[in-house]
Amino acid sequence: MRPDITVFGRFTYLVTELLWGTVAAALLRRTDSTREALRVCLVLYPFAYAWDRYTLEAGVFEIPLRTGVEIADVPLEEHLFMFVVPSMVVGTYELLADLFDA
Repeated sequence: MRPDITVFGRFTYLVTELLWGTVAAALLRRTDSTREALRVCLVLYPFAYAWDRYTLEAGVFEIPLRTGVEIADVPLEEHLFMFVVPSMVVGTYELLADLFDA
């Protein structure tokens, strides 16, 4: 049985982003790859922003359990998502490289 994370109500998406952001930050710290992740995030951010803004406007998806705070017509949580996901990828890649290069 999965835990019911909807108990956080309108903060559900924010809580999950902060949780996974903490995991990503731990990976980056462990692999000393924060600079690399930030570089990747900054390069990808404009594309991710344009994609999110378009898909939200087009009604491709809806985010019901969010704070309602929007920055430049995109939910706050989506801006965090645009940094958490690439950071998780870079951190995981660097961790695997460390483990298999050793």
